Amino acid sequence: MPGWECGIDGCEEAFDAPEDAIVHQTTEHERHECAVCGTIVPEGYFAIRHAFDEHTRADFVRAYDADSDAVREREEIKAAIEDAADLRAVVERLNGSGASA
Repeated sequence: MPGWECGIDGCEEAFDAPEDAIVHQTTEHERHECAVCGTIVPEGYFAIRHAFDEHTRADFVRAYDADSDAVREREEIKAAIEDAADLRAVVERLNGSGASA
């Protein structure tokens, strides 16, 4: 059974490797506009990474009308992916496909 689900807008795609899930999110879903700064980023992992690497948790809470549970959930997703995925390989795959992260 695949261990990595896409999770975007009810997408039920599942993958054996986190890298496959990230590539899918980046290439198969529409881009996301950051509600804090307006930057356009790929939906999914890259949107979460942008939100928490570029902005404060308070910025996220205000811009997305989020609560501490939403912050914690996204932080856990980000940490799980960063622990398991070879992000360099993801970027290489995306650069090879013409997509940008």
